[in-house]
Amino acid sequence: MKKHNFSAGPSILAREVIENTAKAVLDLNGIGLSVMELSHRGKDFQAVMDETVALFRELLEIPENYHVLFLGGGASLQFSMIPYNLLKARAAYLETGTWAKKAIKEAKGFGEVEVVASSADKNFNYIPKGFKIPEDADYFHITTNNTIFGTEIFEDYNSPVPLIADMSSDIFSRPIDVSKYAMIYGGAQKNLGPAGVTFVIIRDDILGKVDRYIPTMLDYQTHIKEGSMFNTPPCLPIYTCMETLRWLKKLGGVGAMQKMNQEKAALLYGEIERNVLFTGTAANDSRSLMNICFVMQPGYQELEKEFLEFATSRGMVGLKGHRSVGGFRASTYNAMPKESVQALIDVMQEFEKMHAK
Repeated sequence: MKKHNFSAGPSILAREVIENTAKAVLDLNGIGLSVMELSHRGKDFQAVMDETVALFRELLEIPENYHVLFLGGGASLQFSMIPYNLLKARAAYLETGTWAKKAIKEAKGFGEVEVVASSADKNFNYIPKGFKIPEDADYFHITTNNTIFGTEIFEDYNSPVPLIADMSSDIFSRPIDVSKYAMIYGGAQKNLGPAGVTFVIIRDDILGKVDRYIPTMLDYQTHIKEGSMFNTPPCLPIYTCMETLRWLKKLGGVGAMQKMNQEKAALLYGEIERNVLFTGTAANDSRSLMNICFVMQPGYQELEKEFLEFATSRGMVGLKGHRSVGGFRASTYNAMPKESVQALIDVMQEFEKMHAK
């Protein structure tokens, strides 16, 4: 039976990316060595690093005064590194979900934090609007896609202070104006590669302004000076990121990917709205293209476990929603084919015929 992987992360990768990575694990480009056993300072892996950085720059149209880094520790380590390097007195945060809350918690250890707006009042089912970014803040931090609650920010905000974005789960899913951001970061394991590598896109001019001592490994300038090789980088995940970006470029880049993602989301949201058994959890103007969350309609809640078992028996994987929301979550990242979305819709329709009153 074909499996359809809707897991929120680590998540689906394109089949050819997995196959090409598997080949490189056995033998990288015919050199007789695995990509896992190369010296990270040798020419063969340096070529991998150089191409991955170049593809980042090309596909996102990153300006010259930005650096692309590959680090460890996941986005969760960045929650601390950002204020360590950038927070002098006061920072501003937009609170839109669990990961934003975690970032806020870490920042409070380094200075004052102002939450400019929050959607906690409705269990984070919408993106706040009409808020004011304080002009005296050291930076303004946002989480562009909220995997648990299924909301997404599609606007590149005009910020009077350096704008920092956690784009762990929607990077490369749509065009962005990188010049609007001082820093973009994220874990690779949702839309780019396997777990184990974190990408950071950072502008030159925001660094070197805090007085505190920054431990060597937590200082962005360390990794800029050493080309992400101050210590041994996560070589295999970086290789897979390169293969993913090659695949993305071949498909037409982020503009083409955005159209595909919009089509997939429109199909599934359309079925959720039509089907008498289900209802979406995110506000219509905030709905994510990456994580589509839905629950059983009132009167059908007792069928939640049965639907999950039914869908699983038909090859649907990773549909269970996060415990803070319940219901179901279909993660439709870049590598998710339209055919898998249609397969889920078919299962939903079959279940509806069995149980609709």
